Amino acid sequence: MKRQWAVDIGVAVLVTALLVALVEASPTQLSVTGYTLMLTSSLSIALRRRFPVAVVLLCAICTVNVYFIDGPDIPIEVPLLCALFSALRFGHRAIGIGTAVTYLLTMVVYNVFILPGHPAREEIQDRILLLGWFVAAIVLGETARLREKRAADQARNHEETLRRRAGEERLRIARELHDSLTHSISVIKVHAGVAVHLARKRGEEVPEALLAIQEASTDAVRELRETLSVLRGEPDASGLDRLDDLVDRARSTGLPVRLTVTGQQRPLPDEINRAAYRIVQEALTNVTRHAQADAATVHVGFGKRSLTVQIDDDGTCDTPPVPGVGLIGMRERVTSLGGSLSAAPRKSGGFRVLAELPF
Repeated sequence: MKRQWAVDIGVAVLVTALLVALVEASPTQLSVTGYTLMLTSSLSIALRRRFPVAVVLLCAICTVNVYFIDGPDIPIEVPLLCALFSALRFGHRAIGIGTAVTYLLTMVVYNVFILPGHPAREEIQDRILLLGWFVAAIVLGETARLREKRAADQARNHEETLRRRAGEERLRIARELHDSLTHSISVIKVHAGVAVHLARKRGEEVPEALLAIQEASTDAVRELRETLSVLRGEPDASGLDRLDDLVDRARSTGLPVRLTVTGQQRPLPDEINRAAYRIVQEALTNVTRHAQADAATVHVGFGKRSLTVQIDDDGTCDTPPVPGVGLIGMRERVTSLGGSLSAAPRKSGGFRVLAELPF
């Protein structure tokens, strides 16, 4: 943007210097009013990119008035040609061509009917020869517009192609996950269910580990299907409304979890709702797998401008953990929403995950 602005200013200064040099070398000097109009016209083309219609109209008005006042014998139309090129380039064809035709007709009428006596043939021919310059400016402007439009179309088509390929890749990954993981987890679920059924049929006590496997496999199948739905472009239904179920599943593994929600609860944007759920899910999973904790607490705070999610445990963690896929995924999810995440040992022992998600 700054480079374009510098180029526009440079063109305006160059055109102004050219016209000033031609005026100084011409035997016909301009009046103060004519000189001011000429400078206004030439300097205004610095704004031709931002205000193409206004600049082409201003240049046309200033140029006509300079001829009416002083009748110079220099190419005072140079700023108008630059402004006309820009008007066509940015798609204002009707205004640009209309301004050019009006200016040329005004010059012919002025030379033929308004000037006293009969003007020299050369003077009329000079005005008519301007038609070639105006046509050239119109053609160049239209060519530049079509070239930029073609480049924009190519970039848009390239973007659409990349999006289509990304969608196809997501579908391929979804199919691969469905064919491999879903089948394996379903087999685990079936075997666990059979073992539970046989144990109850024989009147034996069902091991808690076996029940946990059965429930975890059921949850895994559901989570996997939701993940596959996201890969297919379908909305993710995970949110804080399912937080109680998530906490209950963590409790079923033998980990006491206390859930507290503070602040005025209200509907959340889908991205924040899903992110908060996934953060709690990943944090509780890490606690059950790695922390060797006796208890954990989950706190969700609804603030005026942000949502706070905090998960604490009393496990053994004296040093910061090596960032794994889970922590990296949480941090990327929070960062993409403009929030902040901290995951570090607590001074009183245990580990804390704290995420703040702005509304």
